[in-house]
Amino acid sequence: MRIRTATPIVAVAALAALALTGCVDNSTPSGSSTSSAGAGVKKDDALASQLPQSVKDAGKLVVGMDDTYPPNEYKDDNGNPAGWEVDLANAIGDKLGVKTSFAIAKFDNIIPSITGGKDDYGMSSFTDTTEREKQVDFVNYYSAGILWASAKGKTIDPDNACGLKVAVQSTTFEDTDEVPAKSKKCTDAGKPAIQALRYDNQDDATNAVILGKADALSADSPVTLYAISKSSGKLQAAGKTFDQAPYGLPVKKGSALGPVLQKTVQALIDDGTYKKILDKWGVGDGAATTAELNAAAKG
Repeated sequence: MRIRTATPIVAVAALAALALTGCVDNSTPSGSSTSSAGAGVKKDDALASQLPQSVKDAGKLVVGMDDTYPPNEYKDDNGNPAGWEVDLANAIGDKLGVKTSFAIAKFDNIIPSITGGKDDYGMSSFTDTTEREKQVDFVNYYSAGILWASAKGKTIDPDNACGLKVAVQSTTFEDTDEVPAKSKKCTDAGKPAIQALRYDNQDDATNAVILGKADALSADSPVTLYAISKSSGKLQAAGKTFDQAPYGLPVKKGSALGPVLQKTVQALIDDGTYKKILDKWGVGDGAATTAELNAAAKG
C-alpha cells in the first residue's frame, strides 16, 4: 500500500494542476459510507463475548487507516473516512457491538501503532506478505491483483516496460516490490531500467499519467479500475490484472483479537453483509469466501 510524503508546496501545486487541467480527482466519489455500513448489521453476542477485556472496557475498536486510496478508503466531502473498507470496518464493529474509531495516519505508521498497542487493528488495503507477517498477524478478507493503466490510445505492456516512467503511490507493493522487480529484469537483460515516479497519494499518481509525466501507473486492481472510471475517458487499462494477493487486517501478533476478527469477518461473509458492501462499491470481483489467518505464510 502507501504513505503520503508531499510537502505543502507540492500539495498546492497538485491542486493547481487539477484546477487548470480538469484531471481526475478521486477524493469525492459518488458512493458514501455510513456509520453502520448501511446494512442493518446486528450485534452477535457470542462473538462480542470473545473480545479482549480491554476492548470491552473501551467500548470501541481503534482502526488504523491511511484514507488516500479510493475507492478502498478516502475522505468524503466533509473530510470523513469513506470507502468500501470503511463500510466493512463499521460492519465489524456493529457485529461486535462496539464503536469503530478510525485513527487516520500515514500508512507506514499503522503497523507500529498496532504493535505498540495504540491501534487495535488496521484497515488500509494491506497486502498480506510473509515479511509483514513477521511483525503482525493478518485476517484475510479480500483478493486484489495489480493492474496498470495508460493514457487512452497509448498501448503499454507491463511485461515489456523497460525505459518507461511508471507512476506509483509511495510504499505500496507496486513501489517496493512489483516495479523494482520488473526494472531489475530489464537491467539484467541489458535494457533501460523502469523509472518509478513516486507520489504521496493515488490521485497524484493517476494525474501524472493524464498530464503525460508518466507512461503508465501501477496500483491495486480495484484502485486502478476506479481511477479509470473517474478519468472521463482519459485512461485505459494496460494489460490485464496479474499477481493476485490477499488483503489482510493487521493485528498484534498473537493477540486474542485476531481470531475474533477472523470469525467476525466470516460471519459477515456468511450472512451476506460482506457481499452487499462489495457490490455497492463495484469491487465484488475480489471477494473472499473464507476469512483466513496469515494466508501469505500458507503459500
